[in-house]
Amino acid sequence: MAHNEAVSPGRGAAVLEALFHQSPTGLLVLDTDLRILRINLTAPDLHGAAREQIVGRHVTDVYDLSVPGEVEAMLRGVLAGGESVRGRLVGVRRKGSTGPEYLFSVSAFRLEDARGKAWGVLAEMLDVTECERVTRRMRVLGAVREHVGRTLDVVATCEELTQAVMPDLADIVVVEVVDAVIRGEEPPLSPLGPEVPLRRAAYGHSGGEEQTQAHPVGDVRALPFATPYAQTLADLKPRLVALGPDTPWLAADPPRAEAIRASGARLLITVPLTVRGTVLGLLSLYRTDQADFYDKGDVALALEVAAHTALCIDNARRYTREHTIALTVQRHLLPPQPAPRSSVETAYLHVPSAAGGGGGFDTFALSGARTALVVGEVAGEGVHAAITMGQMRTAVHSLAALDLEPDELLARLNDTALSLAEERVTLPPGEPLPLTGSCLYAVHDPFAQTCTIALAGHPAPVVAHPDGTTEVLDLPCGPPLGSTAGPPFAATTISVAEGSVLAFYTAALPQIGPAPDILRQVLAHPGRPLQDLCDEVLYRLRRNDCRHSDVVLLLARTHPFPAEDVATWHLGHRPKAVATARGQAHRQLARWGVDEETAYTTEMIVSELVTNAVRYGTPPVRLQLIKDRTLTCEVHDSNALAPRLRHAKTADEGGRGLFIVAQLAQNWGVRHTADGKTVWAEQTLPPPPRRRVLS
Repeated sequence: MAHNEAVSPGRGAAVLEALFHQSPTGLLVLDTDLRILRINLTAPDLHGAAREQIVGRHVTDVYDLSVPGEVEAMLRGVLAGGESVRGRLVGVRRKGSTGPEYLFSVSAFRLEDARGKAWGVLAEMLDVTECERVTRRMRVLGAVREHVGRTLDVVATCEELTQAVMPDLADIVVVEVVDAVIRGEEPPLSPLGPEVPLRRAAYGHSGGEEQTQAHPVGDVRALPFATPYAQTLADLKPRLVALGPDTPWLAADPPRAEAIRASGARLLITVPLTVRGTVLGLLSLYRTDQADFYDKGDVALALEVAAHTALCIDNARRYTREHTIALTVQRHLLPPQPAPRSSVETAYLHVPSAAGGGGGFDTFALSGARTALVVGEVAGEGVHAAITMGQMRTAVHSLAALDLEPDELLARLNDTALSLAEERVTLPPGEPLPLTGSCLYAVHDPFAQTCTIALAGHPAPVVAHPDGTTEVLDLPCGPPLGSTAGPPFAATTISVAEGSVLAFYTAALPQIGPAPDILRQVLAHPGRPLQDLCDEVLYRLRRNDCRHSDVVLLLARTHPFPAEDVATWHLGHRPKAVATARGQAHRQLARWGVDEETAYTTEMIVSELVTNAVRYGTPPVRLQLIKDRTLTCEVHDSNALAPRLRHAKTADEGGRGLFIVAQLAQNWGVRHTADGKTVWAEQTLPPPPRRRVLS
């Protein structure tokens, strides 16, 4: 091929077009006045305008550069001397934007005409923002592991931490430790009570100059209520918070608010210092530089830093726990973090009273992919109230296993409360005798898209519809638990559309009052994360509002059950329906990829339940398979008479159906409905293989 043919204008233009339309690297062509002639950036949100509006403008008129003078001098040097520049790191942000700054590796090359005269500069820009952030995080983690924990002194360890994380992770660092830990006592178990004092153990500022502090190092005080700091120590979850003049919770701590404003802090990460279920303190990280921002990766890094620091502090800490016994008992009696469910997403807020009250909540699975939602409280405070609430919670689980309707469950729960009250009569003098309480019990059915609710002396829930409208449900309320007289309990079934949010709460919440109005304001945007909604309610609380009684808020967002995980067949009321049902079940289980052993057991259960329905039930007969956390087989017929498990004799030809089902299934039962009954059986499914997450 001839030389002039290889560099012909047509082919050169084709190469240029390919570069600007297909190259993964950003390209800028500038003229001798550094005006943009052509552009192809890999981060289009940096433009802020159409390309036609960018062409012809000076590069510094389009972008805010971290070092504009040095960049312009570099480009003019390339134009003047012709020596290329490679790999210069430059921070770039859209002109006038306050968003995150992108970091580019910039290489610049002089563009010449055929006579060697410079007519412009080609700038190649490679986005290395994420790469640099990962490098910075690894540098922070290495510094923490190398330098933090070299002594057995708690304060020295905290000071080492501040130096290790600045400035790569934070511009300002504050470490606060439970005061008793400084004195060498045992740390309290979580959640940390709002009355526990913390000592400011270390403070660091990357600027080096004297800065205004909310409190001096060594100051001891309890964290103010209704702030991210206090809530992080209450539920042990990190918080990433944007700071501004209108941030509502700043009013709860004026000294800290003034220090934040004086420092120019824009972002805050709060992370608990915990080890083996105990709380040692709080780590607060602030960003003041406009070019830096926080994301989930920084929160994860802060958690790793806090975990390492907590282990180092734990080598020298001591603390007594007598004054937190009530909170400890209550913590163990409350349910753990609710397991994720296919049709209900939940989040909760629990603010215990100063002495530990008897408030509680629960969520657990019922047959047929339904979910039970419970909120209640018992009168009193301290260990006795917490233990009583634990007894009532156990009773609710036991009664729910009988597939009782919500109103019937509350009636039997009231009987349990009366029995416990009778037992208290025999307690020694001075022990708490009255036993009264309230309870809300609700059952969400994802297939019918309904929620059935019954109340026992409990506030009515608030519902937020997907369109943002809210309402306080008008429900009949039965007497409080422990009552011997009053109207009977009643259950009400309401329709709940996909994406609805139900808010259940204890009577202490109206003290921020009235609770329905506050909740309706908060829930006006039901699409927000549920934990964010819980936090917003918390920030509206005042410490005195929940000093004498627990505040409990349980939020539930409803979802339809995945259609691909349920199969339903209507069967004829004749013997051959058994073979039909077994064949349908076999094919469906194969589509779900159920292992052979489980599938064979399920087919046996289907045979026995359908046989029982055809022989003793009333048409129509319906078979339903549900694949959720368990594999459930349900057979429904119109005969309300419940079957019973029989132990057939050796010579009997039948009577072993339910006995076989009971042996094969993990659990089974009978659920009565308005049009008959449903006999169900559950089997455990092997857990899905854990996916490896690469970070």
